[in-house]
Amino acid sequence: MFPDLAHFALAIFQAILVLLAAPLISVMSRVIRAKMHTRQGPGLLQDYRDLVKLMQRQDVWPPDSGWVFRAMPVILMATFLVISTGIPMFTRFSPNSVCDDLIATIYLFALARFFLGLSGIDSGSSYAGIGSSRELTVGVLVEPTMLLSLFVAALLAGSTDLGTISSAIATGHCHSIMAAVISGVAFAFAIYVELGVLPYDMAEAEQELQEGPLTEYSGRSLAILKWSLALKQTIVVGWFIGLFLPFGAAVSLSPADLAPGFLAFVVKLLVIFAVVGVVSNSVARTRFRFMPRHSWAGVGVASLAFVFYLVGL
Repeated sequence: MFPDLAHFALAIFQAILVLLAAPLISVMSRVIRAKMHTRQGPGLLQDYRDLVKLMQRQDVWPPDSGWVFRAMPVILMATFLVISTGIPMFTRFSPNSVCDDLIATIYLFALARFFLGLSGIDSGSSYAGIGSSRELTVGVLVEPTMLLSLFVAALLAGSTDLGTISSAIATGHCHSIMAAVISGVAFAFAIYVELGVLPYDMAEAEQELQEGPLTEYSGRSLAILKWSLALKQTIVVGWFIGLFLPFGAAVSLSPADLAPGFLAFVVKLLVIFAVVGVVSNSVARTRFRFMPRHSWAGVGVASLAFVFYLVGL
């Protein structure tokens, strides 16, 4: 079922909004770190300046790279923009009914990760290939927690429609309130890892293996890639807000309802990224080989939510 004109306009507005806000959101962690270290740090518009400078530079392709490497930044950006149209962020319904299915959204995220990992291998650089392997390993470790927590949320709502899940949790019309809370905690852990912050990652560590898939990119392609990764951070947090913190979201398309819902979403988004910034800048970097222990803890919490659903608590 295709959305009507009003829902389509809202979907386009939401996609443009998160696209424009992504660089501002991504720089918050660096600003918070600077303030915690009593340094001046970058300005809030620094990422926009970096993107403008990169857009003015020429792409330099590795001689052994193929079409996957060259097309990946555009594929990544397009995939995340499509995802952003279907997730209910400041509404309790999905703006785009074509992309509002939970399974479809998960597959789109998997598609983006697949091309990101494959591009490092396709570059012909062993360094980028190792970084891609690391990226895919992180996905294997964190995705079970994400999938199980979302599976529990879908069971509670009785549907895989994102808008239905959001409405069910917002109104309390779900099989188990405790299962919803615990699955939300498990999903929050999964998206924290996906944000690429300490103790699991360091977003500005360009010389380390985690930057491997990005190493061989330059110019406009690097700008699009960095913008896409910032967009992903905003989308996953918006996904968490839309499904597990939908309180205050709009229930209709009327401007009087959309305005408070949008304001509530902005406040929740800023608060979450501020908390993430404080936490990530208060912990030490963990060794990559210890990450499976943490990921299993996340799977355990998500499994506990499933148990609560089964017993109806």
